[in-house]
Amino acid sequence: MISILRNSKSLLQKIGRFAIAAVLATLMAIAPAFPAHADTSSDAYKQFACPSNPTPIAPTFDPALVRLGITPTGWSNSDDPSIDTVPPTQYRQILSEMALAGFKGSQMSGKFPKDMEVLKSELALRDITISEPWVGTFFTIGAAADSQRIFDEQMAFMQSLDEDTIVVAELGGAVHQQPIAPLPNRPIFSNEQWDQLTAGLNDLGEQAYNAGMVLVYHPHVGTGVETPADVDRLMENTDPRYLKLLLDTGHLYYAIAEDSNKTSTEILAEIEALTTKYADRIKHVHMKNIRESVLKDSIASGVSFLDSIRAGSFTVPGDSAGVIDFNPILQTLANVNYQGWLIVEAEQDPNKANPLQYALMARCYLEKATGL
Repeated sequence: MISILRNSKSLLQKIGRFAIAAVLATLMAIAPAFPAHADTSSDAYKQFACPSNPTPIAPTFDPALVRLGITPTGWSNSDDPSIDTVPPTQYRQILSEMALAGFKGSQMSGKFPKDMEVLKSELALRDITISEPWVGTFFTIGAAADSQRIFDEQMAFMQSLDEDTIVVAELGGAVHQQPIAPLPNRPIFSNEQWDQLTAGLNDLGEQAYNAGMVLVYHPHVGTGVETPADVDRLMENTDPRYLKLLLDTGHLYYAIAEDSNKTSTEILAEIEALTTKYADRIKHVHMKNIRESVLKDSIASGVSFLDSIRAGSFTVPGDSAGVIDFNPILQTLANVNYQGWLIVEAEQDPNKANPLQYALMARCYLEKATGL
């Protein structure tokens, strides 16, 4: 315990930008598991510790309107629970390391407590909240009633946390959890299925709007809405009052990269063009980076989406191994006075990519890139 307290003192000095009381609470919560992901005397920690007051490299965002979060997918994966440490990382450590890195929100995880009072207590202890749930709809396979039920449950869940963002994706025919290549095997919707989807989303979106909430659509690899052309069709046929767009840089890059003739410069130009086109409808952002050589190998060899994750296709903003330049994207969002969450997301194997190390890497990058 004495060594932990000494390391804690060093840690407080290094991350003085965070409130001391909050950090102490965090350290108390994770002390038993501290050595698993963090050695504050190590060179790795010193490498990613943020310098004081870095000069922003993009227009600053209003901290009252824009919050930074991170998904649990760097620690464990809800799509495949085998992507985890051995023994599995416990939820208290995940939440504590998120808070320790300086994030204020987390996507909901199957690991987190189901009891709302327990969940609220654990979140409050670390001054963190749930940024989003995951709402899977199934309109294209005739399951509108199930889609409505799932939506109702997740809207009530977010209302109980006094949060207003609901993330939705159509999972009818989705293959991202299957042991097959996601891009050539993803569903292609008929005109009738597109009509079912857009009508259903307009309905859910209107319900969210009337409840003072925001429904944002998440294009996702291995589903019927993954490419810029898919996004165009979805946006053109839904009411901009009721359905907003979640910008996920990694999923867009992955989907566009199916065309092996396109260079990384061309792919990034498409993502930036889509960001500009729908800047006013983007109300939630997943900042996912790409290790291009790994992704190209995954696509060429036809591995599954989950195997691509294991291989390391994804990483965080700020990782020099990543190909995505987030500055133009952030610039575009800042220009339209973006309000909402900026969420770091990198599905990675935690046995290969230390979750806290990568969370710190991303947080330090975002402090410099956004002023937050």
